[in-house]
Amino acid sequence: MTARLVILGLLRDQPLYGYEIKQIIEEHMSDWTSIAFGSIYFALDKLEKEKFIDKVGVEQDKKRPARSVFQINDKGREEFLRLLRENWQQAERQYFSLDVCLFFLNSLPSAEVTRYLHTQQSVLQTTLEHLQKHQAEQMSNPNVPRQALSIFDHTVVHTQAELNWVSSLIEKIESGEYS
Repeated sequence: MTARLVILGLLRDQPLYGYEIKQIIEEHMSDWTSIAFGSIYFALDKLEKEKFIDKVGVEQDKKRPARSVFQINDKGREEFLRLLRENWQQAERQYFSLDVCLFFLNSLPSAEVTRYLHTQQSVLQTTLEHLQKHQAEQMSNPNVPRQALSIFDHTVVHTQAELNWVSSLIEKIESGEYS
């Protein structure tokens, strides 16, 4: 559903082809949404079949395959608003594969587990630094809407919380609290 919402939302501004949608997602949304390249084309095809978007042309560059250009129609605008309202009302419960590992924590030596957690900690720290740098870059661009700041803040807060939790867990395991 996220891919459909994003695609319809992007097409409200201008007609686009699939690769342009991918580029916009990668440049402006990749820190907080994961929409696979293949799912963009799947969603475009489905949205066209459901008559939410229209193919308005095919561009052909001699060196590249033809690319279809899509635009949203009135039915698609209604669907965008429906999906947007539906998403605003969803309370998502997060499930973490790491929690399954914690259930079986005592199946591995604590030194091995803490190595994995130190790797998680390092990845989270790197991610946090990337997010903060990307936030500064994006927010200095006058074309980036101000609400993007709250998106970055949301992602940064979650990443920081996860980093704090992993760091605390490492301390507890290393102190023998879960032995």
